[in-house]
Parts: sequence; structure tokens; C-alpha cells
Amino acid sequence: MQHIHPDIYAHIRFIVAMVLSLSLARLLNGLATFVQHPIKVKIFWIHIGWVLSMFLFVIHLWWWEFRLREVASIDFPTYFFLLVFCSLFFFLCAVLFPTSMEEYTGYEDYFISRRGWFFGILAVLYAADLVDTAIKSPAYFASFGLEYPIRNMVYIALCLVAIVVSDKRFHGLFVALGLVYQVSWIIRSFS
Repeated sequence: MQHIHPDIYAHIRFIVAMVLSLSLARLLNGLATFVQHPIKVKIFWIHIGWVLSMFLFVIHLWWWEFRLREVASIDFPTYFFLLVFCSLFFFLCAVLFPTSMEEYTGYEDYFISRRGWFFGILAVLYAADLVDTAIKSPAYFASFGLEYPIRNMVYIALCLVAIVVSDKRFHGLFVALGLVYQVSWIIRSFS
């Protein structure tokens, strides 16, 4: 197998790391506001659940993007896709923690009103994740078995439902079960 030139791989790795680190920074800065302004900023547990989910998703992706070193060749369209894919993470983190909350009474009001954007981008992210995994190689994609594409399709379907459903019980169950599954997936992926 012919490997990409180390300088190209290092450049791509740097760009991916930069965008993903901005995503983590957005999440951590957002969480810090709860400590900085505990009375002013009203916490919503479902929102915090999605913040934790995105944190896990970002660090998990960051780890697995190391597999790009196994890609035989990367052209500009692949590079562009990878940049857009990583940018989706930043957009989701930015939606979770806006620059201003002045229009909202708290994160519950904010999250429910912005759920269309959040879950729409999350659905696109799960679809793009399938492409990202396929880029690494067909064998790599197949190594996850049927569970991986089924998992992503179920997440996409649930995100589409979450766009139109405002019921907090649905959203609470979605994020709680999603976190349990995500932790299970990560543990199984690393073992």
C-alpha cells in the first residue's frame, strides 16, 4: 500500500486537530459559564447531556482520525470533505453554546427553540461519519460490522424525529440512551 506523503498527512492532521480543538474549546468555555454565572445561567439537563455527548464524540473522532495515515492517497475533494466533516462538529458545539443568551430565559428555552438546527446538523454529521469511515478503507468500514451503519441510520432517524418533537421526555430518553450507547460503543471500539 502506498502511503500519502508525511508532510501532507501532517498538514491534514494539523487542520483536523485545529478544528476539533476549537470544538472542544467551545464546549469547555460554555461549561465554564455555569461556574462563572451560576445564578444568571439556567442549566437544562438535556442540554448538558448533549454537551457531554458532543465532548465524547469529538474526542473519539479525534482519536480515530489518526487512521487517516492508512489512506493511500488524499486528493483535494477528500481533504475538503474532511475539513467540512470536522467543521460540523464545531457548528454543533457553537449551537450548544451561543455567543449570547439574551433572547432566552435559559438553556431549556434556547435548546428547545434551536433543536431543528442542532438535530439537523447532527443527522448530517452521522451521515458524513459513514463517508469518513469509508474513506479510510472498505476493510476498515467492514471491521465495524453491520452495527455501525445501522447505528448511524438509527441516529439519523431519531435526529429527524427530534427536529419536530418538542416533548422533553423524548429528548431526555434520546440523550440518556444515546450516552449509554455511546460509552458502550467507545469501550468496545477500544477493546
